[in-house]
Amino acid sequence: MGLQICPKCKEKSFTWFIGGKFPLPTWSCFDCDYEAKEIESDKQTCENCGEIAKIRLQDKENEYGWCSNCNTISE
Repeated sequence: MGLQICPKCKEKSFTWFIGGKFPLPTWSCFDCDYEAKEIESDKQTCENCGEIAKIRLQDKENEYGWCSNCNTISE
């Protein structure tokens, strides 16, 4: 997967990796060092764009839905 738009800084520098003890991907921004863990492995249909590209992410403070197609964030 190519670089995505970071939900925090809005730069196209957000990507994922798998490593460590957590079996699901960790998303990380190369620009602002934001990091969030993917907490569900199944993608859902985005309410905004209709694509099956919405995943659940959790950072240190919040859990939210994020669409990798249109970069929409939802609760």
